[in-house]
Amino acid sequence: MEHGICMLSLVPMRAETSDRAELVTQLIFGECYEVVNTDGNWLQLQLATDGYRGWIDFKQHTAVTPEYFDEWKTTSHARALDLVQLIHIKSTQIPIGVGSYLPFYDDSSIRVNEERYTYAGRASTNDEKLTQVQLAAVASNFLKFPYLWGGKSVFGIDCSGFTQQVFGICGYQLPRDAYQQVTHGQEVHFVEQTQPGDLAFFSNTEGRITHVGMMLEGQRIMHAHGEVRIDTLDHTGIYNQDLKRYTHQLRIIKRILL
Repeated sequence: MEHGICMLSLVPMRAETSDRAELVTQLIFGECYEVVNTDGNWLQLQLATDGYRGWIDFKQHTAVTPEYFDEWKTTSHARALDLVQLIHIKSTQIPIGVGSYLPFYDDSSIRVNEERYTYAGRASTNDEKLTQVQLAAVASNFLKFPYLWGGKSVFGIDCSGFTQQVFGICGYQLPRDAYQQVTHGQEVHFVEQTQPGDLAFFSNTEGRITHVGMMLEGQRIMHAHGEVRIDTLDHTGIYNQDLKRYTHQLRIIKRILL
């Protein structure tokens, strides 16, 4: 089985083997994966982080050794904190965004296979216990990111991509989709009992979990809806002051920080 790492700022992962296919998620810089299938010029990947699968163009694949992949999977990696920063190797520079992985970071460089790349930006090393204050501070950097189905970056992000990235930067791995994230944590029974960092989940008319947001103080919620924004939450759901109406029906609240 072949293994790889994302060496571009972002790589689209699609539902099918076509550039026109649905964007299901994005590979972000420094993220490792297994190649589980091939079809012409397309590779089907399974991410080492959350097990998510999708197809990428073979030209955006960078191979790593099985030994490097195994080491990557068993190591906690720093994450980039600057909205946009550069990775340097010799005369080449690679733009990366907030939340990018910094494999085997040592305060000034990262390692891919046996090669060292320079990184001079800010990094979250996840050395401290995950806290409400840490989560809220990281989440604030995502305000005004535009909404993009399948997105995980400053240039476009969806609701579960937002919560996954915020918790990931702070050292807690959530699954990719909202219906998967709802299986984590313990239920909070009343909106009035929420704490910063709690995740609120919302269902559609068929009862399926289709949306997620992160609670802040004062029954406010940060979520990706058109953009990453802050609205208010009550027992009915999210109330959008700009639209003067409820936009999402509350299903359940889960506390991840136990």
